[in-house]
Amino acid sequence: MAATYGIDFPFRDSLEGKFLKLTSNPEREIRADLIHLLLTRRGSRYFLPDFGTRLYQFIFDQNDNVTFGLIESEIREVVKKYIPNLELTTINIMSAEDDPDQERTFNEDEDERLFRVSDQSSKAHTAVVKIEYTVNNGAFATSDFIILNI
Repeated sequence: MAATYGIDFPFRDSLEGKFLKLTSNPEREIRADLIHLLLTRRGSRYFLPDFGTRLYQFIFDQNDNVTFGLIESEIREVVKKYIPNLELTTINIMSAEDDPDQERTFNEDEDERLFRVSDQSSKAHTAVVKIEYTVNNGAFATSDFIILNI
């Protein structure tokens, strides 16, 4: 039996007889935790009202440097509080129309790192947030990235 670390995010049915699909390695668990934290609306958890972000509030804001700065500070603040062993190396935020990879098709591995808040998230009025991070587990460090389309 393979080792499991936690519930994978986004939630999916398990093909192995468990209720939900579980993560199979620590790197995937960190990615699932990060996505779960970022896509949870702040205030939606009963006993953790500060858990989550206000990213959904930025959906209809202007795509300008002020909004992008607020999004970046929101992400850095919640990650520092809830995932302290995760170091955010870079956060690139741009309009979808300025994204050089907007026409690119993603393969299966990269698609696991791409999350869309809505189906219209590739349109020009949306923002693309690419978060590169490093996980420091004492002796070893691993790096990865995720892309959120808001």
